[in-house]
Amino acid sequence: MSKTYTLSVLVENKPGVLARISGLFARRGYNIESLAVGPTERPELSRITLQVGVSDQLVLEQITKQLNKLVEVLKIVELEDSAVRRELMLIKLKADPATRSQIIEIVQLFRGKTVDVHNESLVVEATGSPDKLAALLEMLKPYGVRELVQSGLVALARGSKSLTERPKNDRLRAVAR
Repeated sequence: MSKTYTLSVLVENKPGVLARISGLFARRGYNIESLAVGPTERPELSRITLQVGVSDQLVLEQITKQLNKLVEVLKIVELEDSAVRRELMLIKLKADPATRSQIIEIVQLFRGKTVDVHNESLVVEATGSPDKLAALLEMLKPYGVRELVQSGLVALARGSKSLTERPKNDRLRAVAR
């Protein structure tokens, strides 16, 4: 049985870094359940949020050691369960005039938005924790999901500490200048 872990990886913002990281996972036979990457408050750094399902803590340690060997990887933190986690989901639903108001009401209960309306369909946007989005999707399934797209998980640790303020070594300071 596998457990899901969330890793926040601080990397140099350079071409090919994401390909090297995903290639590392592929070569070792590890599955990435969710991946999100984007710039940080420093333009020369990017943050990659990875969600991985592994059988035990030893496998997670092996993944972390392999990631640390990559030159562009500056810092890796395993986020605790208490971290703030969010995803974005866009859902296109079958929606005739009779069901449209019911769908909109459900979406509003989950603090979502209707972003596109047509005669026979509706596109809604929702952000939140993976559990919240799964619950919303379950409520909307009876109406007929035509299409679904979901972003990767993004997450930040709670509290005042920052990933970029706790450098692993001098490489982070050198890149930050």
